[in-house]
Amino acid sequence: MLKKIRLLMILLIVTISLVTGCAGNEGKNIIKDSLTISIGSEIVDGNYNPCNGYGTYGYDLFHTSLLKINTDLMIECDLATDYQVSDDGMIYTFTIRDDVKFSDGHRLRPEDVVFTYNTAKNSGSSVDLTMMEKAEVIDANKVQFTLHKPYSPFTRTVALLGIVPEHAYKEAYPSNPIGTGPFKVKQLDIGQQLIVEPNEYYYGNQSQFKQITFLSIDEETALAAAKSGQLDLVMVNPEYAKETVKGMNMQAIKTSDNRGFNLPCIPETVNAAGEIVGNNVTSDPAVRKALNIGISRREIIDHALNGIGTPSWGRFDGMPWANKEPGFRDGQVEEAKALLEEAGWVDTDGDGIREKNGLKCEFRVTGRTDDLQRYNLAVALSESAKALGINIIPEAHDWETCKQIVRNVPTCIGTGDYSFIDVYNAFHSSYVGVDVVSLSNSAMYSNPKVDGYLDAMIAATSENEAIELCKKAQYDGDTGANVDFPYIWIVNIDHTYFVRDGLDLGIQRIHPHGHGAPVIQNITTWTFTDR
Repeated sequence: MLKKIRLLMILLIVTISLVTGCAGNEGKNIIKDSLTISIGSEIVDGNYNPCNGYGTYGYDLFHTSLLKINTDLMIECDLATDYQVSDDGMIYTFTIRDDVKFSDGHRLRPEDVVFTYNTAKNSGSSVDLTMMEKAEVIDANKVQFTLHKPYSPFTRTVALLGIVPEHAYKEAYPSNPIGTGPFKVKQLDIGQQLIVEPNEYYYGNQSQFKQITFLSIDEETALAAAKSGQLDLVMVNPEYAKETVKGMNMQAIKTSDNRGFNLPCIPETVNAAGEIVGNNVTSDPAVRKALNIGISRREIIDHALNGIGTPSWGRFDGMPWANKEPGFRDGQVEEAKALLEEAGWVDTDGDGIREKNGLKCEFRVTGRTDDLQRYNLAVALSESAKALGINIIPEAHDWETCKQIVRNVPTCIGTGDYSFIDVYNAFHSSYVGVDVVSLSNSAMYSNPKVDGYLDAMIAATSENEAIELCKKAQYDGDTGANVDFPYIWIVNIDHTYFVRDGLDLGIQRIHPHGHGAPVIQNITTWTFTDR
């Protein structure tokens, strides 16, 4: 109750600011210099430490990296002026800009880069630097990374790891970051609001806005606040996207934020740990293909997501390394039925469910109890599959339970990453025998030729070469993971926002996984003019 009262007080203050800020400007163009937005709770959690994983999806307010990902989703320099990769792909050398300061005025040093990488490597967090043998300063403005083995996605890792200052890296750093990014913390009430202001030392494009307030409020409250004129931008999920908000427009931003289900490719068995893995129905390639070509993705999106989203046939749709071949269309109900019949799946007892050798063509799938969209997708997939004679039983479980049983019971997976290591994680057979809580290759897919492409991708010494190998792992004109259907991908969910009329969000690169915060990726280019 106390928290809700404080939030209402915050909204009242925002309203007063909006009213007083517009006074005396009748008939004039108003150039707004502050924003109040609601894009989810993560942005106000006070965990702004890149060494512990903050910023790995590409939208860091407070830090910048040696490299960055541009609007074409390719790599370019940022804190580094240039870089070289050794012929064997084992050594990366970066030249550092000499005109950069942290938000406290201290100059960025190559030693700060080395400190960041060593700290991140030893953090035990989601930042994966296991491929790095050592980081060292080799000149007044150069740092060098030596890897244990060639690892072509290293440039993507570099582009998503913000640099922290060795001199200011203390216990309170996560809630009071000192970075080289465009903003600094002005006020933080963890779990409620974050107020940022421009970092006057930022070397890039300075924001038009002198202050930006991020509020953590539930979606219904946020929508009500938007309707009463208190918010300039608010993230909404698909079930609210058809609402009308006076003075705001709905913007749906294209994404690679994919939803689909793993389809375990091996028959059910008990592994060395005593856990049930594999699935006797989805291990049949005919079932996996029939589902992929027989369901209607558009109908599923309409039923589960209010029509908000783009039908997807591949986990990497929208990314440069996506390969949609072999091309196929869905909704081919009769073709899917014929495929199942040929494989021996026949409805002999007239109950609408096919059988083969006494085994019903049915299996469970799970959605998350804390994510209605995923459960709705499970239900809609079940409905679409009925026309094929496949009985899919949707269940809702907490996320930890879903992950524990995922290699036996397919679950609704959310993915979308700016690194092509995601292709390796999806298909490489080295993950088949890992602990069941891992979502990497949760389909337990194994194909030696695909492994060969993925191993060559890791060892590539250029990103262009690596990306071509990623595509071949999916389909090379004859074989590939896309031929074997280890997953059924359904939708790239559009990220939907109500945006104040006059607020221009600039050029947004395609969003990764995670509805809400990705919209701030280019926030320094946002402008607002009320005409």
